[in-house]
Amino acid sequence: MPDKKPKVIVTRKLPDPVETRMRELFETDLNLEDEPFTRAKLIDAVRTADCIVPTVTDRIDRAVISQAGPQLRLIANFGNGVDNIDIEAATERGITVTNTPNVLTEDTADMTLGLMIAVSRRLTDGFRALQEGEFKGWSPTWMLGHRIWGKRLGIVGMGRIGTAVARRAKAFGLSIHYHNRQRVNAKTEQELEATYWDSLDQMLARMDIVSVNCPHTPATYHLISARRIALMQPNSIIINTARGEIIDQDAMVKALQEGKMAGAGLDVFEHEPAVAPELLDLSRQGKIVILPHMGSATIEGRMEMGERVVINIWTLFDGHRPPDRVLPGLD
Repeated sequence: MPDKKPKVIVTRKLPDPVETRMRELFETDLNLEDEPFTRAKLIDAVRTADCIVPTVTDRIDRAVISQAGPQLRLIANFGNGVDNIDIEAATERGITVTNTPNVLTEDTADMTLGLMIAVSRRLTDGFRALQEGEFKGWSPTWMLGHRIWGKRLGIVGMGRIGTAVARRAKAFGLSIHYHNRQRVNAKTEQELEATYWDSLDQMLARMDIVSVNCPHTPATYHLISARRIALMQPNSIIINTARGEIIDQDAMVKALQEGKMAGAGLDVFEHEPAVAPELLDLSRQGKIVILPHMGSATIEGRMEMGERVVINIWTLFDGHRPPDRVLPGLD
């Protein structure tokens, strides 16, 4: 590490132990109010910092990167996804981009299974009924949902998170199907008894539950399009713990309103932090379960993310390649 500590600007409030460690190692400016940076503040940060630590709420596009000072060497993203950063523009300026992979896999997979169960078994609908005094005692025909055991699960994106979802789902008795850019290795397929579909269209038309677990890239924007939503069975549900932009939200809402899809479990939305009024209405009707982007929100996960960020910063400014470097075309 050089004699002079690198100046690090953190755009959001991080866990106290992480911030303390960063202050010990670097000249660190913290965001104690936890207010998202404005675009002007982001530009000021890239002009003055040696390293900026953004999150998914910070849009660091080519225009912002063009304002970077010559001293900016690292964008150390606090998060796995890097769709909020123009990696190509950063690379052209000689700025390294890192992320925090492999940290949130299990937490996100847990939430995905939780949403599958919550939607299928009407958990939030039952909670609402209790809160509003509708429960008058057990009845054979009241608050009926659907079992997930024996259902077909189609996973869109069989990476680390998709595979973790598949392992959990298999234990719950679901039949595993998946669509991915590349077929997973034979050992994993055999372990999961998974069926590979090279055609996403054909898979969607046959599934009871669809789980979206692929990253958001230009190629996956509205991957679950209006045309593909129309292929899904009327009794199917869709779960999204990836990014809201992967699903055509308007088309999904219309299908849910018209009864052409049975339900949805959403932890992400297309225009975050805004949540469409139609989604809130569907939630009140018990047709969907919505959560405020909390799939990775565990204390353990946030601490591990912070540790990875610190390692990436320390490694780069110590003259070595950081372990979590992200290259153009590999996000």
